[in-house]
Amino acid sequence: MTSRTGHQEQTVIALDAMGGDFAPEETVMGAAAVAGPSLKIILTGRRREIERCLAVAGGSVSDTARRHLEIVEAQEVIGFDEEPTKAVRGKEDSSLVVATGLVAGGRADGVVSAGNTGAALAAAMIKLRRIRGLKRPGLCAVLPTPGKPTIFIDVGANSEARPAHLLEFAGMASIFAQEVLEVANPTVGLVSIGEESVKGNELVLETHRLMAETPGLNFYGNVEGRDIVRNVVDVVVTDGFTGNVCLKLMESTSSLIVEEVKKAARRSLAARLGGLLLKKELADFKKSIDTEEFAGAYLLGVRGLVVICHGNSSRKAIASALGSAARASRQNLVGKLETRIAAMKAGSGGKAGDGGALGDKQENEVANEI
Repeated sequence: MTSRTGHQEQTVIALDAMGGDFAPEETVMGAAAVAGPSLKIILTGRRREIERCLAVAGGSVSDTARRHLEIVEAQEVIGFDEEPTKAVRGKEDSSLVVATGLVAGGRADGVVSAGNTGAALAAAMIKLRRIRGLKRPGLCAVLPTPGKPTIFIDVGANSEARPAHLLEFAGMASIFAQEVLEVANPTVGLVSIGEESVKGNELVLETHRLMAETPGLNFYGNVEGRDIVRNVVDVVVTDGFTGNVCLKLMESTSSLIVEEVKKAARRSLAARLGGLLLKKELADFKKSIDTEEFAGAYLLGVRGLVVICHGNSSRKAIASALGSAARASRQNLVGKLETRIAAMKAGSGGKAGDGGALGDKQENEVANEI
């Protein structure tokens, strides 16, 4: 639903303003930081609370940003402890469901939420549905690794997966790397406990065989945990349980390193002088490993643009996720995924799925694994 403002294309992103540990204050301020002529943000949630946040912010929110913020009333909120599918079906007036519905209805080009991850997945599956021919969607994160970013999938959508699912994740993430990051022939690595093809559990062994036999997939082979952040491959594939644990460990390690460097730079006069001399270099280093610079994971495999953030996202992380969603929309990520996947399925002679809404049993199987 990209609109025109004067002579400029404007992307429209719906934001679940009530989703997250620090909502609505941090979500609203994150939206205000990036809203403008090229990006309109629709805030879904309790109007009175959202307007209160904007009033408290006062002059820190520019008139330009305010003109490109819209509020859509949604009285209910889905909590982090609620069963995903049940909550989505029972709370049609929740900020998350309303925001996802704006994408389904064509009023928004994408949706961003820092709320209940399982509910965000369930809402996407129910409202937007799967891309035809795919069995499972996967959460795809862009890791700020030195030199160039690394694509990591799945980071939380499927705590249990089958080899065929991991093969689909590899294909989707490869398309993402090509279309969004402009990597010509992305290499794909499979997370295991050793580089050798005979290492790993049953899931890894069978997935390795499938990937090695798949034409067109630039399969590197197994990669170990230490390789994920070393640019050994462009795309790293694993199940959602392993991926989520790895992602959170990497994020906490990055934060710890930054804090320890700050402490070290204040320990003595010599350290403070050294810190001043290295101020620019240290700032560049911090930015290179700052997970908030690449906040939000793309839910690949549904017929709409969905970006899911951590529940503890700050306004900086929300702003970053909104920017990521806008860029992906402008690059027509979902459309390119649909086209490329359809071509791959046709070329392999595989049967496409119906792409329709899932039955209750399958919805719960996917959403409740989060």
